[in-house]
Amino acid sequence: MARTAIRGRLTWQLADLVDRVDETPQVRSLVLDVPGWQGHLPGQHIDVRLTAEDGYQAERSYSIATPADGTRITITVERLVDGEVSPYLVDELRIGDRLELRGPIGGYFVWEPVLGGPLLLAAGGSGLAPLMAMVRARIAAGSDAPVRLLVSSRSAEEIIYAKELDATAHGRAGIEVIQTLTRAQPPGWSGYRRRVDREMLAEIAWPVADRPRSYVCGPTGFVEAVASALVDLGHDPGNIRTERFGPTGG
Repeated sequence: MARTAIRGRLTWQLADLVDRVDETPQVRSLVLDVPGWQGHLPGQHIDVRLTAEDGYQAERSYSIATPADGTRITITVERLVDGEVSPYLVDELRIGDRLELRGPIGGYFVWEPVLGGPLLLAAGGSGLAPLMAMVRARIAAGSDAPVRLLVSSRSAEEIIYAKELDATAHGRAGIEVIQTLTRAQPPGWSGYRRRVDREMLAEIAWPVADRPRSYVCGPTGFVEAVASALVDLGHDPGNIRTERFGPTGG
């Protein structure tokens, strides 16, 4: 799914890093203050631009992981070994440093509490970021939309927002968190132990008759497998929204 972007209407602006949170050994959340930020919708993203001393520039897109909160937004960045941008954002950026960004971008992969549910959210690896924006928006709005969040990670150490997911699963009525670990599972693990497949989705997806809204985000292979399985199970393709990125993820 190609991201919807009206880039001609967007201008680059400066943002200040005001906080950073280590989510996993390879993933960090960056809290940015963007003067003049006009707000955004859960599921939208921004472009980040870095400029080297010799003038070379590199741009990458990152989903916004939080609902609208004044002039502050949060992005969650996974360090890629051969990346041009992510190693700097994860390892080098310090509180008080500035970034160039533009956004918000996107109108297709968006959910607002007014749309209601039920919702099926399926995340592979760092594809969890925009889906967490939806979950957090649902909580902040006091919505009662039923939500099932399926999170696929390689191992327990690579679960992004692990503590928040646990707190949400045990403390929020109407929100179910289902996890699967695809490569390694710790002793006593009670979740799934494989990649997301048709059988798993048949067990956890909302009944077709409920006409759920489904949002799937992650690596291309993950997204295609989940979306195809949902259609195979009888879900309306028009109610399945997808967003994908490169080869990393759960």
